[in-house]
Amino acid sequence: MATTQDRLALSLRNRSAEAFLHNPALGPLAALLLAVVVFSATTSTFLTVDNISLVMQQSLVVATLALGQTLIVLTGGIDLANAAIMVLGTMALARLVSEGSPAGVALVAAFVVCAGLGAVSGALVTLLNLPPFIVTLGMLTVVLAAGRLYSGGNSFPVTDDVLGVLGDGGYLFGQLKVTHGMTLAVLMFAAAWYALTRTAWGRHVYALGNDPEAARLTGIHVGRTRFSVYLIAGVIYAVAAWQALGRIPNADPNAFQTGNLDSITAVVIGGTSLFGGRGSVLGTVVGALIVAVLRSGLTQAGIDSLYQDVATGVLVIAAVAFDQVVRRRSR
Repeated sequence: MATTQDRLALSLRNRSAEAFLHNPALGPLAALLLAVVVFSATTSTFLTVDNISLVMQQSLVVATLALGQTLIVLTGGIDLANAAIMVLGTMALARLVSEGSPAGVALVAAFVVCAGLGAVSGALVTLLNLPPFIVTLGMLTVVLAAGRLYSGGNSFPVTDDVLGVLGDGGYLFGQLKVTHGMTLAVLMFAAAWYALTRTAWGRHVYALGNDPEAARLTGIHVGRTRFSVYLIAGVIYAVAAWQALGRIPNADPNAFQTGNLDSITAVVIGGTSLFGGRGSVLGTVVGALIVAVLRSGLTQAGIDSLYQDVATGVLVIAAVAFDQVVRRRSR
């Protein structure tokens, strides 16, 4: 017969599992705090204002890509072409400006290109009912080739202050440098959080990820919701392109080659389920910071970059395994 202690322990475990199920960002947040404590204790340069600012800036582009990726993953999809779309956006921006176009016109063109490519992926997934993995894998190949053809294999310098303003411009928050790109990212994440948690559209996104057929039977326009997610993600990739130009001197067709995998890593480590219907944008922010903190801390500790990749891979596998365990216990 179970003792009072056993019952209390079982109740605590059930409450913990329920807390992690309803708040998927709790686990990643605890991991982030643990990493900060460990690296602060083992290195003398990690917990400094300059390094914290650098870590935040280094995670900026991946975090923005991961925001668009999060919206798509919540519906049960995935986007393997997001970084390639972003890179094409950077080249459109830099090349148009270098050829004499006003920066405002170039920005509009980049947003149209990125949003248009997101819309194409969304239309193929929605109208033809093709698997998102296959559609975005094909889109990745097409966009990579299109980028190289468009650039002729050349890179384009960032010659206009408007293009670099999200990385160069900023202000001090205490002693911490906050760039305009970081401020814009905070606003975007706040808007995404509000849309997902406080609007009917957000409820539809989660319902679509949990069970598309059940969502359809409850009156949700599944196709329109899925298409809107890919379109919005394309707009977010355009913002990431603008942010990237604030951190790099040239728009290069070979840049950010692992950006798609990095964004998926941030999403998964942040607690968003690859099976859809569970996750949060807060978790994605934490996931992107975990990757940046891990790389910064291990670099300062003198750990080879290959071992850093191993550590990141282990984290991804552990995050997916944890998601599976929580899902089983919730049934």
